[in-house]
Amino acid sequence: MSTENPNEQGPPEQPVPTPSEPTFLAPPSAGTLGPPSAWIPPPPPAARGSIWTRVAAFAVLIAVVAAVAGAGIGWSLARAVNPRQAAQATQPQSPIQAVAPSTGSSNSTTDAIAAKVSPAIVDINTTVGSGQAAGTGMLVTSTGEILTNNHVVSGSTSITVVVQSRSQTYSAHVVGVDVAEDVAVIQIDSNVSGLPTVTIADSSSLKVGDTVVAIGNALGQGGAPHVTQGQVTALDQTITASEGGSTSETLNGMIQSDAVIYAGDSGGALVNTSGQVVGMITAGQAQGFRSSASDVGFAVASNTALGVVNRIRGHEQASDLTYGQVGYLGVQVQSVDSSNAAQLGLSVTSGALVTATPQSGTPAASAGIARGSVITRVGGSAVTSSDTLGTAVKSHHPGDQVSVTWVDQSGTHTATVTLAGVNP
Repeated sequence: MSTENPNEQGPPEQPVPTPSEPTFLAPPSAGTLGPPSAWIPPPPPAARGSIWTRVAAFAVLIAVVAAVAGAGIGWSLARAVNPRQAAQATQPQSPIQAVAPSTGSSNSTTDAIAAKVSPAIVDINTTVGSGQAAGTGMLVTSTGEILTNNHVVSGSTSITVVVQSRSQTYSAHVVGVDVAEDVAVIQIDSNVSGLPTVTIADSSSLKVGDTVVAIGNALGQGGAPHVTQGQVTALDQTITASEGGSTSETLNGMIQSDAVIYAGDSGGALVNTSGQVVGMITAGQAQGFRSSASDVGFAVASNTALGVVNRIRGHEQASDLTYGQVGYLGVQVQSVDSSNAAQLGLSVTSGALVTATPQSGTPAASAGIARGSVITRVGGSAVTSSDTLGTAVKSHHPGDQVSVTWVDQSGTHTATVTLAGVNP
């Protein structure tokens, strides 16, 4: 995930997504946050001191990223499995059961609904390189397993969580992720017990017009979760979420609602009037440049999210599941073909175009890979798109030394890089 640097020039000219394109939710970088658009009410003032937050160029965005389904290439980071972290959880766990949805009283207030869920909502703070970000998670077990989005934690070198009911900060690690569904399970490192948990309901009974409440860490401010109310406006939606002109991800079966959501709400809860989780907030549709909130939001259906959680907890071995924390190359990319490359003055027919200057200290930056370069090979694998770049990097572990070949206007270059991973 890249950190926006106000001193950097923008990425090379490329098509800007239309305002109808949904985007993943994570807080904007420090120094870039303006007031939300007038058409959306702002969240409450920060409950604690300001924090550094991160995101790449917004365009019509209110979010961090899309990881190409199954490709291992995120908004700006290519992934590789960290075996040390994967070894931390090897015993399959009993599956978590969804409950039959119930309907709360018609007189239930938004605050009363949220009060049933908020104690099990956690703030997630991550570090990638020298940047930091914040998102949201939901406690699904009393021993500290947390459901969140893959894009909230992918590529992070450290993760800390604040449990609302305890006002305490814990370190955490990634147990496993499903990139294609944008679902992750993380685990508090401390030996904890008795934590409150969310109640997950069967989302198949949701109907358009049902009242829902969105709960999350709006703008990464921390403190009491921010709460908004709305209605389900559509079901079983297929969206393509993206970050600026970079890689995009197609997500299926999404719940659409008009409950206002903010950057930083990713991984938060979409709940029914009984305070049961029916979805996980994931992406929003922004209106205008650098918007930070949206009243067109999308959530992963609870049935989908819970299915992934139970597969991870059962340690199912499958190609769509990755266990442990993930490393990264440190590039924000999009696919390029011969036509695009010719416009950039590059003599390649395909590859992964680097659309932003790699952050200082990342493997890509250390190798000299610059914005406008096209990566064509990683190790023994040809790179023909952003997808294949992710696949190539994912086949290596953090700490592995791999050769990377790229083309820029000065010619073809090859360097050996050491893939990054979590701190030991």
